[in-house]
Amino acid sequence: MRATVIHAPHDIRVEEVPDAAIQRPEDAVVRVLRACICGSDLWAYRGEAERRPGQRIGHEFLGVVEETGPAVSGVRAGDLVVAPFMWSDGTCEYCKEGLYTSCDHGGFWGSVGHDGGQGEAVRVPHADGTLVKLPAEAVSDDHLLTGLLALSDVMGTGHHAALGAGVRPGATVAVVGDGAVGLCGVLAAKRLGAERIIALGRHTARTDIARLFGATDVVAERGEAAEAAVRELTGGRGATCVIEAVGTEQSMRTAVNVTRDGGAIGYVGVPHGSGTGLDLGVMFDRNITLRGGVAPVRAYIPELLEDVLSGAIDPAPVFDRAVSLDEVPDGYRAMDDRSALKVLIKP
Repeated sequence: MRATVIHAPHDIRVEEVPDAAIQRPEDAVVRVLRACICGSDLWAYRGEAERRPGQRIGHEFLGVVEETGPAVSGVRAGDLVVAPFMWSDGTCEYCKEGLYTSCDHGGFWGSVGHDGGQGEAVRVPHADGTLVKLPAEAVSDDHLLTGLLALSDVMGTGHHAALGAGVRPGATVAVVGDGAVGLCGVLAAKRLGAERIIALGRHTARTDIARLFGATDVVAERGEAAEAAVRELTGGRGATCVIEAVGTEQSMRTAVNVTRDGGAIGYVGVPHGSGTGLDLGVMFDRNITLRGGVAPVRAYIPELLEDVLSGAIDPAPVFDRAVSLDEVPDGYRAMDDRSALKVLIKP
């Protein structure tokens, strides 16, 4: 089969690799119908995260089950399914608590020795604990299928951030970051009943999506100017709920400085850079709560799925460019130079 591999920074290739195949009784093989490129994939692409030459890449996909191992009972050949960005057994202590990302037997797509999502097929370990069935009729609805793909990562991650920030009906929310996760954070905040949502972002194409998703205000400034703008919009106090969806020292510092005393920050931007931007003394004095981390999206898919199917939420607009499998290297270049927000892959 063909799949995307990374050989070195800025060296992404689509190559022939061994076919995805059942290796353990709990496995399934999924033929990929939709995949995508994540902002976190760019860290490996830019050389900021180490990868072995020839390692697979990609962790967001949905598709059709082609084959199952003898121990799999929850899905069968022909089922349309979506996979969260990590696999999990669904039975360990962490999974029972809903913390699927800490599963005793879990793992990450594209890790050494495992298939990545950006290919023609994927071997899925622990299929019963990992895969979520989708309505079969969705396969013929291209827009719906694209929205459902967002459940594999960005929509669930935005939801995790909103929960960490304590978003509730009537809340004022600030969202730091105008990438796909930040935009899904806007959508998640609106879904949870936020009354005012302030999106921080400089790119009009992205802030237009933020407004579509429910943002009431947009702050285009950065750094101290952005902090001053948010405080001006909130009577000098800041936002009660803040979503941090970038992961840099500057973004975390901005998040802290736009949070109202007694407020909370939900952080899902994977930390990268020289520091965290956190001053525990400031957070202590101002009673600021920090919650978040890697999102256990498997826990959120069932409830978010209902809203996507009903049309209550539609995360599909975060995908602003589509490529074939052969064009995946071009998709990486487009996201790297920010000419694309999030690239959809149609193998």
